[in-house]
Amino acid sequence: MASLSWAESYIGQLRALAGDRTLLFVGARGVIRDDAGRVLLVKRADNGAWVLPAGAMEVGESITDCAVREIYEETGLTAERLTPFAIYSNPSAYTLTNMYGDTYQLFIVAFRIDAWSGQLLTQTDETTDARFFAVDEVPVSPTSITQETLNDLATFERTGTLIMK
Repeated sequence: MASLSWAESYIGQLRALAGDRTLLFVGARGVIRDDAGRVLLVKRADNGAWVLPAGAMEVGESITDCAVREIYEETGLTAERLTPFAIYSNPSAYTLTNMYGDTYQLFIVAFRIDAWSGQLLTQTDETTDARFFAVDEVPVSPTSITQETLNDLATFERTGTLIMK
């Protein structure tokens, strides 16, 4: 899987054309757990936040392919079985401005990674660390998205109902 630079990515190219208008951001995030039930988080290189592996979908890619690629790029792990459990698309809740001043209305699909392989990388082009955390020891992120996603996964696993927000 080839990694694209921000400028080469679909969203990077679109941002260059659109300027400061709000863009739709279609993406995926993955929850990977180890045998002890701990959750894998990556420490982002750009802002130092501990977050779930995630990112934007590229043209010609399915949302599942996006999740697999982003997980690989940020962790070195290959996601082999994925279960979607939540969709985040409410514009009043999921329109965010990032640290660069760019505003995005998010459409995110969250996946539970049911099987994965490979060797965990603790540093990549996008991350400075990666490790598993017990659910009650997950670091607080600048937004509450990580904890919200983990809560929604717990609800999905209890009810079997896809979460739609």
